[in-house]
This record gives sequence, C-alpha cells and structure tokens, in this order.
Amino acid sequence: MATKKKKKNGFKKFWQLGREEVNTGAFDITEEGTLLVREGNYQYNIMDIIKKHGTSTEIFFPTVVENRVRDLIETFNAYIKVTGYKGRFHYHYPMKVNQNKEFVLPAVAEGANLDVGSANELFLVKRMVEQDKFNNKIRVICNGPKTDRYMELIEELKGKGLIVIPIIEDRVELERMKKFKGEVGIRVDLNVKVDSHWDKRYNRFGFTEEELLDLGKIRNLAVLHYHVSSQIERIEGFIQPLKRALALYAKMREKNPNLDTLDIGGGGGVPYDKKKRFYIGKNLINQIVKTAKKQSDKLGIRHPNLIAEWGRYVVAPAQITIYKITAEKQAYNKGSNSWYVIDGSFMNDLLDTWAIKQKWHVVPVNHMHSKKLAHVWLAGSSCDSDDKYTAGGSYILLPKLGEVDELYVAFLDTGAYQDSLASHHCLLSSPLKLLAQNGEIKVLRRRESPEEVGKQFGW
Repeated sequence: MATKKKKKNGFKKFWQLGREEVNTGAFDITEEGTLLVREGNYQYNIMDIIKKHGTSTEIFFPTVVENRVRDLIETFNAYIKVTGYKGRFHYHYPMKVNQNKEFVLPAVAEGANLDVGSANELFLVKRMVEQDKFNNKIRVICNGPKTDRYMELIEELKGKGLIVIPIIEDRVELERMKKFKGEVGIRVDLNVKVDSHWDKRYNRFGFTEEELLDLGKIRNLAVLHYHVSSQIERIEGFIQPLKRALALYAKMREKNPNLDTLDIGGGGGVPYDKKKRFYIGKNLINQIVKTAKKQSDKLGIRHPNLIAEWGRYVVAPAQITIYKITAEKQAYNKGSNSWYVIDGSFMNDLLDTWAIKQKWHVVPVNHMHSKKLAHVWLAGSSCDSDDKYTAGGSYILLPKLGEVDELYVAFLDTGAYQDSLASHHCLLSSPLKLLAQNGEIKVLRRRESPEEVGKQFGW
C-alpha cells in the first residue's frame, strides 16, 4: 500500500496536482489513474462524469468561487486590522469576466459587490434587484462607455436607493455627470508599464494625470479609479501603480475633500503555467495594504478605502474544460511532435488560445499513471489551421495513443472570459456545461443541436 501511495503521489507531482499555491489543491488521481476533484469531503471522478455525459464538456465548481471570494475579502480585512489601516475594503466582481448567473451569484453570496461594463450587464443587476435577489446595499461600479441606455439605468437604480457609482472615462462623460445626483468616480490612465501578458501601449480610457489635476474640483467625486492591465505577473506590478496613484490621490483631495476611495482595478493573476513561479494571493494583499498605509502616512492623508476588481483571480480556477482525443497525425516538425485532434474547438470554446496565445495547464483525465508519453500539439475540430494549441510552440506531454484505448484531456482554469468570448466558427456546437456542487452533477447548458446552432444564424 505504501508503494502504491508513493507511486500515486509521484504522478500527482508530475501533473502538478494537489498544490494549493497553483490552484490545484482540490485535484488528485484515483487508484485507477483517473482525474479526481474534491469539494470538501465530496469528490468527483471526472472519468465517471464523462462516461455519463460525453464530451466536449465544461464542469463548473461554484464552491471554488465562494471560497476564493471569501478568502479574498477576509485576507484584505485581516491585513487592514493587523497593520492598523484606517480605510475599508470593498471587493467588486467584474461581470465581464463571466456573466453566467451560476458564477455571479456565488460571488455575491460571499460578499462581493459588482462591477459592470455595459448597459446589458447593469440590466442583469436590475433584474436581480427587482426579484429581491440582491441586498439593496450592494455596491455597483459602472465602467465602460456610458450610452444613453446605460445612463438611464444608472439613474433609475440610483433613484431606487442602490449604491451605483459611474466612473467618468472622458470629457463627454464628465460634462454629463454634472447632472448626476450621486457619487461618481473618475479614471486615470497612469503613465506606468508593468509586466503583463496583456499590457497595452495605448489606452483610450481615462484621463492623464496632468489632465485630472487641471480639472480641479469635480462634482461629487468619491472614487479615483485606475486599471493598469490584466494578469499582472509580479507583485511589483501592483505596487508601482499604487504608489503613483496615491500621490495623485493626495493632490486631488486638495480640491476634492470628499474623495475617499481608491479603486485599484483588476489585474489579480492566475498561475496558468503551473511550472513557473507565481505570487500567492496572501502575499500580494499583504504588500498592497502595507504599501497603501506607508504611502498614505508619508503623504499625510487619510487612508483611502480600497476597491479591487479581481475577476480572473476568483473565477478562472472554478472551471475545467474536457475533450476527447479523436485522432493522431504526425506533425513533421523538428521536435517530432504529433497532432492530437480534440472533439471541440479552441477558436470557439477557448478563444484566448488563439486570440492572445494563452497557455493552459493540460492534464489527461484517464491513464494518468501512464509512463509512455508523447510530445504532442493539439488541434481543434474546425477547418481552420489557427484552431490549435501548441503551448507556445513547445509541446504538451500526454499518454501515447497507441498504448491506450481512449484518451480524454482536461484544460484547467477556464472559468474566466471564455464563455462570453465563445463563438460558432464552422457552426460547431458549444460544449455541455455541468455544475458540480454538494456531490451532485447538474446540467446547466445542453450541448447544442445542429438545429439550435443554425437558428442563431437565421436558419
């Protein structure tokens, strides 16, 4: 028995499972060599789920969202207390990261406020309020361009007593907000560059630091907001902008004494690549609170309330996407890789693979004890040559097809952005979506039939 356990742990280490620091703490391997996911004392044998429901399939674990939101809020509050920081912390879940009701409601249930980026997202908040789903004390930050419909909803919900704070993005919105009767925020486009996969050289949102200081007093200004980038790779990428923003905040308070909150935006990252060193959330939050206190004291200002809009950090680890390998073909490249074809599509189901060259953590669902592994690239089932995953031109290690009867693979951390970006290239169907909660599996969205997909295009 001891030998078997040691052997299994060796495979866990090889596939980077059971590691809390890279968000795989809930993953394990069964004695049969299949992928196992734990939810407290419940557990899910992923191979058993596949046998019943088939592939392609997404499995969502709402407990992960609940735990990460609760831990995020509690950790910020703990360091605020320990350091003697005088401001309060508010977590706002950005709905753009995943608008599915099953993702949003668990976050709200654990104390998350919301951040919306469009009139349609705010409309969903309105529906939840009208159905008495949300406490009317929930806070809503409104980012993105303010269309007429967007502003109408902002004013309507503000009139109903909801805390709705529109963020001013440009001079047109600045003029418009002079008539708004509630608190507003304003966005600064900080002149700072950080290490991030998605860092953009040009940003059309917000004002420069000089422009904000020239504006002087801004009616009902309560929040200074900035968003540097998404998936920030190092802790310093949070600290450098924070220091700069606090210096600007101190200057703006001279003419805007009601300014009391700093919104540090998104950027909380996920270790998609489990083999690379990545910061731990606890250490990041500690540094943010300590820096905010030290800099505020140095500048002689009251500690501002802090808002974080980390969406990817919360929901990416809550979903896995599973495919069956349907065919193999020699790649004829210098590395002698093989193409493994999946029964789904990267361009449709995991669009970031194609759009931003996202790297994923890929593990086999079965035959995890296999010692005969192949260097492979993965190809989607569309007719597009860009529908592929090559791990940045390197390779993925998976069991050799010739040595196993059938093979399934799981992509981890797929809960952020992929659903809203999904498409129907070649009219392929979207995956089945399942919910795993309290030891039970429920169908959230059926795998689409040809008729259902065709109907979306007028057929």
